[in-house]
Amino acid sequence: MLLAYTSSNNFKFFQMDVKSAFLNSFISKEVYVEQPPKFENSLLPNHVFKLTKALYGLKQAPRAWYERLSSFLISNNFTKGKVDTTLFIKYFENNFLIVQIYVDDIIFGSSNESLCESFAKCMSHEFEMSLMGGLTFFLGLQVKQLSDGIFFNQTKYTLDLLNDLIWIVQKPSTLQ
Repeated sequence: MLLAYTSSNNFKFFQMDVKSAFLNSFISKEVYVEQPPKFENSLLPNHVFKLTKALYGLKQAPRAWYERLSSFLISNNFTKGKVDTTLFIKYFENNFLIVQIYVDDIIFGSSNESLCESFAKCMSHEFEMSLMGGLTFFLGLQVKQLSDGIFFNQTKYTLDLLNDLIWIVQKPSTLQ
């Protein structure tokens, strides 16, 4: 829906990825972890560590990251969507910037590309980011943005499924 709406309003969408997103978030409850295999301290083999930041694999990590990013966007005058709370909008005189979040993938667009450039700089000052340019791939959809519209396909997704199916069919009967 978002991409259809923005296509009809001549938005150009861009994509960025947050590097080590979960390490940018803080956890509010006490969490302790044991030492990972092959990284044990030989002087303190039974020592556990108290986490101050979220880690991948930690149950609370996605929520902690979302709260950190959401707070940052709201402090920068974005409004959170009422129906979709991963959608943020910032209004500027006659324009607006739309930001859609999916964990550590962020797509954003506006009819005014300078707003997109400013947003990318703002995010890069706060988080370590990879700006990936124009939107080409998001949530299994390949996206082609042209002057006469946005086109979607799932060629890569379909080929990946077919390759998995071929692997299963050619695999010896160990799956039975």
